[in-house]
Parts: sequence; C-alpha cells; structure tokens
Amino acid sequence: MNTPLAYFDEMHRSDDPWGFRSRWYEERKRNLLLAMLPARRYQRGWEVGCSTGELSARLAERCDRLLASDGSDAAVALAAHRLQAHANAEVMRLTQPEEWPPGRFDLIVFSEVGYFLGHDELRRTVARFAGSLAGSGVLIAGHWRRSFAEATMTGDEVHRILEASLPMQRCMSYRDADVVLQGWSVEPDSVAEKEGIV
Repeated sequence: MNTPLAYFDEMHRSDDPWGFRSRWYEERKRNLLLAMLPARRYQRGWEVGCSTGELSARLAERCDRLLASDGSDAAVALAAHRLQAHANAEVMRLTQPEEWPPGRFDLIVFSEVGYFLGHDELRRTVARFAGSLAGSGVLIAGHWRRSFAEATMTGDEVHRILEASLPMQRCMSYRDADVVLQGWSVEPDSVAEKEGIV
C-alpha cells in the first residue's frame, strides 16, 4: 500500500473518520451503491477496505456470509465493534495485494481503496479479483473523484485501470461531480433480463 498504514490508524482514532456516519454525502453514496447491486441477496460477499464497517453493516443484510477486511488494526477494531450484531459477518486484517482471503465470492465491494494503492499494486489487486469471483459474481467499485493529498491517483484513474484490466463487462455505472460507482460481471444480463421482464 502506497499510503502508510499509520495514516489509516491515525484516522481511525476517531470513530467516524471522513464522516461516514454523519455526512449526507456518505449516506447517499452507500445507498447508491446498495441500489446498484444487481441481486437482492448474495451467498458470500467481501468488502475490501471496510474502515469503520458502516457499509459492511448494510452489506451484511444482503449477504449470507460477509468478509469485511482492512489493513489498519484500528479500522479492524472499529469494524468488529460495528458488526458485532451481525453473526454472518467476519472482520479480518488484510492488506492487498499481498494478503488475500481463500475461496470465491459472488460479491466483491472495492470502495474508496484504489487510490491509496500504487499503480502496480492496484493492477495486481485487480488481476486477483477476477480469480476470486464465483461464476456469476459481481465486482462493484466506488471512489471519490476529486484530488486529495493522500491519494496516489484520482478515482477516475482507478476506474480506468479497473475497466482496462478486468476480464469482465461493465454492467452498471453512476457518475456525478463527486463520486464514480461502477460494477463488472461475467454475466452482463440486466436485472430486468434476469427477471424475464424483457
């Protein structure tokens, strides 16, 4: 990870770094991401870079089993506390791309993480995602589009690398001045097509 883990440990001394609970921007972004998920339910999900576990708690409601991971010990502690009411959720300390969970997932969420990796680390991480997705699995990514000091690249650049590197089709996309949210799957059918509406 290009951004030092000490930065994330320091940020997580607050139980609401970046205003995940208090800012409408963050709540709205979570709601947009959750609304974009093409399935109502997932068997096994993985949230990479779970931070405080705010999004993880909502994902746990949609997954039979959820792995929430972060490279920061302080973040892992906050997420474990936030998720203690969700027996189907597990929190692990993992740093990508070096550390990787076993097994396959039908949902991987990669939100607000990519620009803390170096370009090579991001490409290696993205290359491993495809091998960790179950047959009809989906990868959804969301990133802040504006520049900030700790980032190694912009959110748009993260998503260009995802688009160029993933051996899957993009099946959903949302973009405004602040955030980009996109999803990829080997199964490109829309929700309406899957439900036989069209």
